[in-house]
Amino acid sequence: MDIIHKLLGEDIQAGLLIILNLIVIESLLSVDNAAVLATMVLDLPKEQREKALRYGIIGAYVFRGICLFLAAWLVKIWWLKPLGGLYLLYLAFDYFKGKAGGDNEEEAVNKNESWIYKSTVGLVGNFWATVALVEVMDLAFSIDNVFAAVAFTDHVFLIYVGVFIGILAMRFVAQAFVKLMEKFTFLETIAFIVIGVLGIKLSSSVYTHFAPQSPVAKFLEGEKMDLFVSIFTVAVFIIPVLTSLLFNFPKRHTIEPEVAEKADDVLDRS
Repeated sequence: MDIIHKLLGEDIQAGLLIILNLIVIESLLSVDNAAVLATMVLDLPKEQREKALRYGIIGAYVFRGICLFLAAWLVKIWWLKPLGGLYLLYLAFDYFKGKAGGDNEEEAVNKNESWIYKSTVGLVGNFWATVALVEVMDLAFSIDNVFAAVAFTDHVFLIYVGVFIGILAMRFVAQAFVKLMEKFTFLETIAFIVIGVLGIKLSSSVYTHFAPQSPVAKFLEGEKMDLFVSIFTVAVFIIPVLTSLLFNFPKRHTIEPEVAEKADDVLDRS
């Protein structure tokens, strides 16, 4: 029992709830990442797409593995948490800005506007320039995953579990979420709501760092706040799915077949 407390924290149920949250959010992020990677290789000849995606998946594993080893170090650098919070808030803002602007298309990357792509395509050709851009995106996605894990807890073991789940999600769990998101397309929006909440939580560490003894700081850094965020994350996913099944609210829509096929294809190759 002492070992379990050491691994999961004083509150075992809270620790298990955090792990459940990490499975959900890391898997949804992996689905979104896979769809983007698939979009980036579409202009390549058909025989080169699979090879580029394979290199991209390898890069995803490598960068997430690096983040796994750096997680304990990242927690100790206090200013990385608010910086990561601002980054997550930017991701959420950018997503909802696109929604508000009527942009309902899948997330894509314009390669021709990328500095990485333009700087390398003339030197190494279209294929390797695309691979280079895919690897850069993999690095960004890995940062998403580790900051999302850090937002839930400072417990190093749970952060390790979260990042490791991110690695496994690219291979196993995310495929189930592709099927789930085909039926409940609103899950993507909910995922970005959660990312925004996590961004606020991380950003608030600026206050807790400079006023650690204040009642507000103690509340923000306490186990009750971690438990609240964990329960909120589970509830915000489960409740809409239940109401959608029972009352068709939010309404279930069919995800674009080609979008689901692209994401599923990338995950199959991993």
